Amino acid sequence: MLHKVRGVVSLKEGAPVELTDILVPDPGPGEALVAVQACGVCHTDLAYRDGEINDQFPFLLGHEAAGVVESVGDGVTDVEPGDFVVLNWRAVCGRCRACKRGEQQYCFDTHNARQPMTLEDGTPLSPALGIGAFADKTLVAAGQCTKVDPDVEPDVAGLLGCGAMAGIGAAINTAPVRRGDTVAVIGCGGVGSAAIAGAEIAGARRIIAVDVDPRKLNWAGRFGATDLVNARHGDPVEAIRAFTDGFGADVVVDAVGRPETYRQAFYARDLAGTVVLVGVPSPEATLELPLLDVFGRGGALKSSWYGDCLPSRDFPMLVDLHQQGRIDLEEFVTERIAVDQVETAFTKMNAGEVLRSVVMFR
Repeated sequence: MLHKVRGVVSLKEGAPVELTDILVPDPGPGEALVAVQACGVCHTDLAYRDGEINDQFPFLLGHEAAGVVESVGDGVTDVEPGDFVVLNWRAVCGRCRACKRGEQQYCFDTHNARQPMTLEDGTPLSPALGIGAFADKTLVAAGQCTKVDPDVEPDVAGLLGCGAMAGIGAAINTAPVRRGDTVAVIGCGGVGSAAIAGAEIAGARRIIAVDVDPRKLNWAGRFGATDLVNARHGDPVEAIRAFTDGFGADVVVDAVGRPETYRQAFYARDLAGTVVLVGVPSPEATLELPLLDVFGRGGALKSSWYGDCLPSRDFPMLVDLHQQGRIDLEEFVTERIAVDQVETAFTKMNAGEVLRSVVMFR
């Protein structure tokens, strides 16, 4: 059976997205059909629209989502119809060398649904990050569904599907930030603000937020930053050192992903400190650092992919922390919008006016 639903589709590079009818099949073996309740508008969706990920148009956009399992295919045992789930884009295989050594968060063979969702004329759609959740329903691999407490609001829970988890995980999983550490975060959009929230959860004693936009610095303060640095008004490296007794921070998170911000992160850390790159670089970006400085400063240079998260472990934990009032995921939601307002949300995102616009389907 095919389900005819509304979906936000990018047909051509750089062209405005369109809300159109799409066809979603019933789940096959190992798959789940999910009725989407909420989906955040992430910068990655805009990158798909603009051809910055690949050229496999048309794309069905949306991936930062929560909803209810409607049906499952043969062999699915971990979720069942009626389960409230957050969707993730890294369904682990359980068989690769990373999984076999107990490091499923680094799975080298993650997978998605095998059946395509299509336009009405049968043209296959490429779902963003293997999810495609700017739609009333989407088809995913069952392993992409993580059950969480159904009492949490879907617009809040869905944020864990990408940006919030990437930033929080960069702090608590990748770094990891330790109690009493000093932390600096360069770039205070959605991912950077989440890294600040993660550093606070981990017990950092000082959290220094760096950006060039006063609005983003204001957001950073709401998530737990103790010190704010506007990089337009001076050298952020010197500012971070000034806030850390001249030494530099124990952990510096680069949530921008540009060569210049990475160099700032590298030199703003203490000796034997840690740099975490969580901002996604452009394909043409290159980095030059004196190799003697890399050797002489010691420490660790790490990349964080999806916050090195294991969804089955981290999503329920963060929902619990939100419900206990220890992390306010609601703060990430700037506005709730209808599914036909995604293109407008992209414009607001580019202008730095929102942390997250969230599409509501109910």
